[in-house]
Amino acid sequence: MSELSTIPTVLTIVGANPDAYAEAVSRVERLLSSRQDELGRLAIDVFVESGDLEALKAELADLAIDFALQPVENRRKRLLIADMDSTIINVECLDELADFAGVKAQVSEITERAMRGELAFEGALRERVGMLKGLSVDALQSCYDQRVRLNPGARTLVTTMAQHGARCALVSGGFTFFTSRVAEAAGFHLNRANTLIERDGTLTGEVGDPILGKEAKLAALREETAALGLTPADALAVGDGANDLAMIEAAGLGVAYRAKPIVAAQADAKVDHTDLTTLLYFQGYKAEEFVS
Repeated sequence: MSELSTIPTVLTIVGANPDAYAEAVSRVERLLSSRQDELGRLAIDVFVESGDLEALKAELADLAIDFALQPVENRRKRLLIADMDSTIINVECLDELADFAGVKAQVSEITERAMRGELAFEGALRERVGMLKGLSVDALQSCYDQRVRLNPGARTLVTTMAQHGARCALVSGGFTFFTSRVAEAAGFHLNRANTLIERDGTLTGEVGDPILGKEAKLAALREETAALGLTPADALAVGDGANDLAMIEAAGLGVAYRAKPIVAAQADAKVDHTDLTTLLYFQGYKAEEFVS
């Protein structure tokens, strides 16, 4: 059965290239005649008063664009809660540490399965960290310096939301060594993550309790919104793996960023083609409001 819009709805289209963007706008215009508001060179809002929302989605599915279809009300969120690895940054830090320990192939395989939801996160994390036993703690800084980069648009996303009054939290199943540095580089207000145990300058192969996994990410969303006098409907959550799914489903706008299929299928919107500034367009920010 088709999903029909019954409340004021906005379709936001963000293009990866001019041709795909123009084709997306053309297809939407053939389906409905609605007010439009240009947000940027390749970004537009189309306000949907009535229409078949599933037909709209189907028209856009094969194009190299990202889009969100959501209620007009409460679009601009007051909390950003973001995953770190493969979302705000370009790598999985644990996999890269494993490379320094000579066990990347084994660790990466477990990471992939865990992010797809095929393995319990806590057990998979303990197993992978165990493979790092004996690695010098100096490798952590080398890993950060050599491998970790902010994904395109990450700093603009965080600093723009922060300067418009939103609270920005980096919540990771990774490690505080990396989240503290990435949070500072991107402009997050706070970070939460797991702790690697070290002794005499080397990693023990253990991780501190309690493990921050899927439920802890959801708890972080609830705690941060409550502290601000808000509800989860006022939050934007973004991530890519199965341990992000609970917070993505709970948030007012849950976004899957280049995500595993289990996450992409449940999120309110996906970002597969463009960069993280698309999350600003989804909230109705215009390009001239972006803070670089």
